[in-house]
Amino acid sequence: MVESSDLQVARLFRVEKEGSKLKAFVDLAIGGCLIVKGFKIMQGQEGLFVSMPSQPGKDGKWYQVALPATKEKRSQISEVILSAYKE
Repeated sequence: MVESSDLQVARLFRVEKEGSKLKAFVDLAIGGCLIVKGFKIMQGQEGLFVSMPSQPGKDGKWYQVALPATKEKRSQISEVILSAYKE
């Protein structure tokens, strides 16, 4: 299990569908007291990236429901999640 100070991958479910941009679903434990579900590892034009948890609104658009407070924390979250995926 990959972790970084206060972040730990609680669950990683790989998606094995040929040609899918979605590569995995991830749940992340934060500070040992909160689990945020719904992170996604996606294949983009420039490689893998982490998509924040989101849900559909009444207008049919998707909205993020969990956001990192800083760019540094977003980078740390992505690093922890992508490291776990690559293991």
